[in-house]
Amino acid sequence: MKRRDFITLLGGAITTWPLAASAQQAMPVIGLMGSGSAAAQSHLTAAFLQRLRELGWTEGRNLRIEYRWGEGRNERFAEIAAEFVRLKVDLILTHNTPPTLAAKQATSVLPIVFATAGDPVGTGIVASLARPGGNITGLSGQAADTAGKRVELLRDLIPDLRRLAIFSGDDSPVTALEADEVQGAARAFALETATFEIRRAEDIAATFEALQGRAQALYVPANPIFFVNRIRINIFALTARLPTMYTVREPVEIGGLISYGPNWPNMWSRAADVVNKVLRGAKPADIPVEQPTKFDFVVNLTTAKALGLTVPPTLLARADEVIE
Repeated sequence: MKRRDFITLLGGAITTWPLAASAQQAMPVIGLMGSGSAAAQSHLTAAFLQRLRELGWTEGRNLRIEYRWGEGRNERFAEIAAEFVRLKVDLILTHNTPPTLAAKQATSVLPIVFATAGDPVGTGIVASLARPGGNITGLSGQAADTAGKRVELLRDLIPDLRRLAIFSGDDSPVTALEADEVQGAARAFALETATFEIRRAEDIAATFEALQGRAQALYVPANPIFFVNRIRINIFALTARLPTMYTVREPVEIGGLISYGPNWPNMWSRAADVVNKVLRGAKPADIPVEQPTKFDFVVNLTTAKALGLTVPPTLLARADEVIE
């Protein structure tokens, strides 16, 4: 290589290198705070990433994602949110109400998008669905609004239902709102209710011992601790011969009895659209909170048979999916 050509090549490399470094530094970073574990939420993350790719964002090419997992432990959410603030990520993506509240408390500056939150207005996450205000927006799961429907479905499945147990996970305001709605719907059907608090995975076995003989069915809200421990809860429920009602379909796919609620993968896919708007310059305060458009009513016939229950044909006809 001639000396002149070498100097030209070297000069070009020197000029290009800072531009490449600058482009790398400019790559937006999302701090993804999962309420469960990476394995438990892999299908939700996959739906989110797939939609992002369709919108022109590819992880590792023009987008970086920092993943952190709460593992159903509420004390982790504040730590993760604080870490994202220190890292100065461009956007925080959350799942469920407790992580979203933790993120909101950690920053009023960084944009926050919640892929799901049970009742964002009732829990104080946003001022209103139409005008969320502040630095946060996302998708409402309407957990409390649909609680009565779940009690109705349980009653249709178990006509002689008289006593209903309700799990309460923690101090999450959405769990309290949902429990109030469940109790109100239960009163309309003349059902007795008993609430059992579970704060740690270690509480599950003792709780099932405590509710023996006090309930004919169990209502499990969409709380991180219950999602992470859904296999354990299903095993104890089957052993106790207790029919279970869930807010989301995932626990029913692995042994729960029935569920009714929004389709989470669909909501995570739609959350990617909201994230795309924010990354391209929109302010969360100006993006209305969206509501579920796809609800799933799922029945696990295998579990019903194990419990000795006969699911009425009219109920099966209404199901979006029957697992056999």
